[in-house]
Amino acid sequence: MIFWRRCRVTKIGIEVHVQLNTKSKVFCSCSTKQSDEPNSNVCEICCGFPGSKPVLNKEAFEKALKIALALGCRINKETFFSRKSYFYPDLPKNFQITQYESPIGENGKYMSIRIRRIHLEEDPGALIHKGSYCLVDYNRSGIPLVEIVTEPDFKNAKEAREFLRKLITDLSYLDVYDKKSEFGLKADLNISTTGAKVEIKNVTGLKDIEDALVYEEERQKDEIPRKNETRGWNSEKGITFLQRTKESEDDYGYITETDLPLIEIGNKLLNQIKESIPELSEEKSERFTSDYKLNEKDAKVLANNKKLAELFEKVAEKVNPDIAAKWIIRDLMNQLNYHKKSLNEIEIKAESMIDLLKLFEEKKITDNTAKQVMINMITKKNFMPKKYIEDNNLIMKSDDSQIEKWCKEAIKETKKAVEDYKNGNEKSLNFVVGKVMQLSNKTANPDAVRKILVKLIRK
Repeated sequence: MIFWRRCRVTKIGIEVHVQLNTKSKVFCSCSTKQSDEPNSNVCEICCGFPGSKPVLNKEAFEKALKIALALGCRINKETFFSRKSYFYPDLPKNFQITQYESPIGENGKYMSIRIRRIHLEEDPGALIHKGSYCLVDYNRSGIPLVEIVTEPDFKNAKEAREFLRKLITDLSYLDVYDKKSEFGLKADLNISTTGAKVEIKNVTGLKDIEDALVYEEERQKDEIPRKNETRGWNSEKGITFLQRTKESEDDYGYITETDLPLIEIGNKLLNQIKESIPELSEEKSERFTSDYKLNEKDAKVLANNKKLAELFEKVAEKVNPDIAAKWIIRDLMNQLNYHKKSLNEIEIKAESMIDLLKLFEEKKITDNTAKQVMINMITKKNFMPKKYIEDNNLIMKSDDSQIEKWCKEAIKETKKAVEDYKNGNEKSLNFVVGKVMQLSNKTANPDAVRKILVKLIRK
C-alpha cells in the first residue's frame, strides 16, 4: 500500500463558473439583482414557460468573448448554443442553454495552464434549504455565466488556488466579473490520483477550494476510487461526500438550441474586443518595476489589486513612487486588514493620499502623525488630511529651543531609562525619545530629538 501511494500522480482540472456583471439576464431582460424579493426578477423565459423564446444578451456574449481572448483562446468564428438536458428542481425547462459542440473559445493558455474551452451559459435557479423544506428562487435562473474549463495541469491544491487568485484579479481588470455577488465565482474541481476521476461540485471561495482538493487527494490515497463519481464539499466538517456516480457527456443528450441563431464572429468585432482588453496584472507588475523602479515583490502586491494599482499610479505622479508604494502597502493595506475593510468599501481619494504623503515627503509631518492620519482616512467619511493636520497643529517642529525644552522635561520623567542609557544600554534612549514625542503630540522632529537628547544626557 505504501508503494502504491508513492507511485500515484495527482492531476487536477478546474471548471470555473464566472458570473458576468451584466444588468440583465443572458436570454431575457429580467434584472440580475439577486438581493430582491425571491422570484421577483423572473419572466416566462427564465421560468421556462412553453412557447417562450430566448434572446441573446449582446453584452454578455461580448464579455465572454473578451475573457476568451484575454486567456489566449482560439476563437470559433461560428458558434451556437445547445440544450443540456437533465432534471433538477432549480432547472424549470428541464434543460440548460449552454454551448457544447462549438464554444466561443478553445485551446488557450493562462499561467502555463492549458485552457480547454470557454463558453457562455445560463445559471439555474437557487435551492434554499430551510428545515425540512427545499425552496426554489428563480431570480438566479438565467444569470449569465462563463465557464472556463482547464486541462488537468495542476499538480496540487496550492497551484490551483494561485491560478484562481490571479484569474480573479485579471477578471476584475477586464471588468466582466460580479465579485459582489454571493455566487460571483464557483468551481467544479476534478481530481484524480488513480485514473478514476472525482468531481467536487460547486465549491466557492479560494480557501474552500484549496481545502477540498487537499482533503480529496488524501482521501483518494486511502480509499482508492474504482469509478468516476461526483462529490459535494461540506466546509463546516471539512470533508467531501458522495452525491452520485459521475455522468458522461452523452447522458446529457445535447441537442442544438434552435430558438437561437448561429452566431458569426467577424473580424471587426474581434478587433474591437481586443482593443478593449486593458493591461492585466502580469504586464502591470512588470511595468511597475521598469517605470517606477519598484522591487518585484511590491510591484506584484500592487498589481494584484486593481483598485490598489490605480491608487498607486495616481499618487506616484505627484509623490516619490517608493514612498507611495511603501505607505500604500505597509500602512494602508495593514489598516484596511485591521479594520476588516476593503478598498471598495471606503472612499480614499488619490488627492487626499497625495496631500498626506507630500507633507511626509517634505518632512513637514512625522511618521507617527502620518500613520494616525491614515487611520482617520480609513475610519472617517469625507476626511481631509491636510486640513486636519493644520487645524490640530501637527506640522513637525524643528525649532531646537522648543525641542530642547521637551527633551529636558522627558529626561526628568524617565530617570531610570536615562541611567540605563548612561550605563551602556543604547536601546533605553528609544524610551526617552518616545516620551519627547508624547510631550510634543508627535510633532517633534525625531532626528533632532535624538541628537539633542544625546547631547543633554552626556553633559
